[in-house]
Amino acid sequence: MRVGEAVRHALALLLERGELRDPSVRDVPITVTEVRMSPDLRVASVFVLPLGGARVAEAVAGLNHAAPYLRGQVARAVRLRFAPDLVFHADTSFAAAERVGRLLERTLGAPGRAAEGGAQSDTEDRGE
Repeated sequence: MRVGEAVRHALALLLERGELRDPSVRDVPITVTEVRMSPDLRVASVFVLPLGGARVAEAVAGLNHAAPYLRGQVARAVRLRFAPDLVFHADTSFAAAERVGRLLERTLGAPGRAAEGGAQSDTEDRGE
C-alpha cells in the first residue's frame, strides 16, 4: 500500500504541474484516485478521473501514451529498486457508487424518509 500511495502522490504532482504536452491531458485537470501495485511492484495500475468526468477515454489514452515519460519522472521522485510500468485506467467507482445510490433510493424510497419517521416516533414516546 505504501508504494502505491507514493506513486499516486508523485503522479498527482506531475499532472498538477502540467508538464505533459498532449492536449488530451494538458488542458484537463486529472485526479489520480488510486494506484494498485502488482505483488512484485513492477506494474502500477493507475486509476484516474478527469475533472467533471469529461473526455475520460481520451485522457486515459493520452496518459497511456505518456506512460514511459511519466515512469521516468516517478522513478526520480520515488526511490524504488525498479520503476514500475504505469498502466492508466478510467476510475469508474464514482459512477458505480452513484448508480447503487439511485437503485437504493428507488428501492427504499426517498432518502431520509426512514430517519424522519424514526425521529418523530422517538419524540412522541417522550411526550414532547
